[in-house]
Amino acid sequence: MKPYLAAALQMTSVPDLDKNLAQAEELIDLATRRGAELVTLPENFSFLGDEEAKFSQAEDIRAASEKFIKTMAQRYRITLLGGGYPVPSPDNRTYNTAILVNANGEELLRYEKVHLFDVNLPDGNTYQESARVTSGTAMPEVYRSDRLGQLGISVCYDVRFPELYRQLSKAGAEVLIVPAAFTAFTGKDHWQVLLQARAIENTCYMIAPAQTGFHNARRQSHGHAMIIDPWGITLADAGDTVGMAIAEIDPSRLEQVRRQMPSLQHRVFG
Repeated sequence: MKPYLAAALQMTSVPDLDKNLAQAEELIDLATRRGAELVTLPENFSFLGDEEAKFSQAEDIRAASEKFIKTMAQRYRITLLGGGYPVPSPDNRTYNTAILVNANGEELLRYEKVHLFDVNLPDGNTYQESARVTSGTAMPEVYRSDRLGQLGISVCYDVRFPELYRQLSKAGAEVLIVPAAFTAFTGKDHWQVLLQARAIENTCYMIAPAQTGFHNARRQSHGHAMIIDPWGITLADAGDTVGMAIAEIDPSRLEQVRRQMPSLQHRVFG
């Protein structure tokens, strides 16, 4: 691959499909005007805030989300990652799904989120993702691109499980993408350090699009969409407002770090 610009978009999605897609298109347009060739949307980019409403509209959200991702990729001639968004599952729940699409609108990768966020937080918020979401059963795969490098995808809560990223790096991943809607409570302490840890231990770039702000009266996301290099250095941080983190993915930097710190070659267990 040659050096290229990647964008991690940051949104404040709400329980309004049309409004969210309009916001996403505006950000995609801005990212491509700045030269981004790989653009990534956050988890729940198309609908966020009211879980019952999302579940009741799951098929409509799925259809609109997939059409949007493919249309935007073709229109702007980019590789675009979108997700997660709900896809109805056989057990009358949904899969939290992310897809990677090329500039021809062709699906390159599909991943159904494996780790589900079932947590009672000290701030009084309870998240029970498994109530409406079916856990995926397959490891995410790596997409090999001469232009963009070897890309691995995951979703949000996955970032707490290093074994998933180790498997991706063993499969050849050079760039790891983590679309997220990290809670404000956990994000302030854990978001950046987890992204840096995954980058450092796998000597990979991390691209982490994010949600920010309030999505309804109770749900608030941390923000800070980021791009982190293989040494763990934060190249771009979107802060806590709608916008993006944009930075160069440089193969020579990847090679330099892996040469200086060849830890992937020193694994003893797994």
